[in-house]
Amino acid sequence: MAQTLTLNTLAADNRFFAGSGGISQENRQFGFTPGFLDRETGAIYHSRWASGAPAPFHALDGLPDHLVIARSATGQVVAIKTSVVAGFLRRGCFYTREQAAGCCCD
Repeated sequence: MAQTLTLNTLAADNRFFAGSGGISQENRQFGFTPGFLDRETGAIYHSRWASGAPAPFHALDGLPDHLVIARSATGQVVAIKTSVVAGFLRRGCFYTREQAAGCCCD
């Protein structure tokens, strides 16, 4: 079963992929930018702040409302649909963390 994407799952993924090239700080120099894929629709989204400005790492607040399933009392996005996966964009293509890590190690 797919896991709901939250700030906690993003942090856990960052810990798991640290040192592999599967996090933003380690693959930026290879042309990767943080993004998301909705596996249900195939739509990809750049990671953005709530203002719409590009975010340098995976930020949930800039995702479209139709992907959001929960917000905090202050309006911060805290959970995204289970069909959404965090990964990276490069040259218009989506890469999972595993795929990005593989590109950085080649």
